Amino acid sequence: TFGIVGQKPTAYTIDSRRRAALQEIDDAPFSARHSWIHVKVCLVAAVGFFTDAYDLFAINIASTMLGYVYGTQSAQNPNQPGRALNSKQDLGIKVATPVGTLVGQLLFGWLADVVGRKRMYGIELMIIIVGTFAQALSGEGHAVSVVVVLVVWRFLMGIGIGGDYPLSAVISSEFASTRIRGRMMTAVFSAQGWGTLAAALVGLVVVVAYKHSILGDSVDDPEHVDVMWRILIGLGAVPGVIALYFRLTIPETPRFVMDIERNVQQASDDIRNILSTGTFRVDPDAPIERVNAPKASLSDFLRHFGRWKNGKVLLGTAWSWFALDIAFYGLNLNNALVLEGINFGTPSSQGTQGIYDNLKNICVGNIILSAGGLIPGYYFTFLFIDSWGRKPIQLMGFTILTILFMILGFGYDKLTDSRAATKGFVVLYCLANFFQNFGPNSTTFIVPGEVFPTRYRSTAHGISAASGKLGAIIAQVGFDQLKDIGGAPGSGKFIKHIYEIFAFFMLTGIFSTLLIPETKGLSLEELSNEDQEGFIKGKEIF
Repeated sequence: TFGIVGQKPTAYTIDSRRRAALQEIDDAPFSARHSWIHVKVCLVAAVGFFTDAYDLFAINIASTMLGYVYGTQSAQNPNQPGRALNSKQDLGIKVATPVGTLVGQLLFGWLADVVGRKRMYGIELMIIIVGTFAQALSGEGHAVSVVVVLVVWRFLMGIGIGGDYPLSAVISSEFASTRIRGRMMTAVFSAQGWGTLAAALVGLVVVVAYKHSILGDSVDDPEHVDVMWRILIGLGAVPGVIALYFRLTIPETPRFVMDIERNVQQASDDIRNILSTGTFRVDPDAPIERVNAPKASLSDFLRHFGRWKNGKVLLGTAWSWFALDIAFYGLNLNNALVLEGINFGTPSSQGTQGIYDNLKNICVGNIILSAGGLIPGYYFTFLFIDSWGRKPIQLMGFTILTILFMILGFGYDKLTDSRAATKGFVVLYCLANFFQNFGPNSTTFIVPGEVFPTRYRSTAHGISAASGKLGAIIAQVGFDQLKDIGGAPGSGKFIKHIYEIFAFFMLTGIFSTLLIPETKGLSLEELSNEDQEGFIKGKEIF
């Protein structure tokens, strides 16, 4: 039989038990007894972001290698030997993953709220692993080119990468204690910087290891370069394979069990076991006691976010991420100039020596840029996120980025008219990288994992992340088409105006940040904008 028991003592007791159990998670100290679950969640989630960034960045190096082997045109730069991919091929390979990522963020964000974080966690990593291996094994035939095959597999890999965003954010936030939640989520997200650096390092090792083989090849058919790009991309699957077991065995978050499965007793037991032993146990014979709590549905979703106090938060997180990613991905439009500025541009050497020198310069230059601006920004965020708060860091980042992009845009001609002036451009470029990561690039990931109710937390994070990825696609597709307006192909005549457009979007990010609440020191339930007194109305008996 099934019925609702609505007596106040029963509902009040279960409601109190729920709040007491959640308090245990929120107040858990970072100690030898309690910290293992926090460390495990950080490491398991971080490996996913490391893999994501590696796969996304490795293609920037691999596309040059692919051009030498499968290119259909001469390189745009007359000083560069060999062939290159045409602009459509290069864009297709690079934009396929962001398009897949957008799909994955929406799909897995929704699924994680419907079927559970644990059930979906690992599936997205399997998709990444399969997609990565398949790219490394891609071949060319009469009916289809290798570029088309890569585009398909990179789109599918992107779906897996997209799933990682809401799942890793929500799992790390729901397991974290209030005091260290910001640092836990920053530690997870900072793995992106290391993944980017690792791709450049692995690329350098592969290039140097094949030096003599490259020099022995023909310029028109550098067959060993065909092996190199496959190794570079294929190695991206290794961290995922290592992490897969741990993802599949991570426990379901107690908040999902409590608020979506509505099994308060099981969640309370899980919290005690996880905090005391770092493990969890589900008794299949235990009676299931479901409580009467708010349930997710389309009508409830529209009702919740239809209220301005809730809708403005989703608007704030989504627009902030959208505005940030337009500039974050668009900043790479002028990588060639930046690499020239640090003496790692297109080499003057010719023949296969030129191929080797060019690949080596790309790798070494990007190692320097990653270490110089990208990675330090994450760790400044890590140091200050739980003391300053998310909102001040995001406001500071958007404000400084607005100023930096205005300087880069309005002063572009002066900053690029001599080799000495280009050094100043490189400094500003690195500062922009730094304040993106010690600023909105980190906080736009963290805040959506905190400010929404448990039953919509993953869905809303997916919507916010997908908004950001839409900005990235616009930056890579739209601005790539605009950059040569008013000049010859490859001239970059319009780039200064693109930087001015970036400054405008950074300015809008300041205003969208004002729509989000400060989350520092508050529990996820306090941030949900829902009254926690009487959240449980009774229980359902099976």
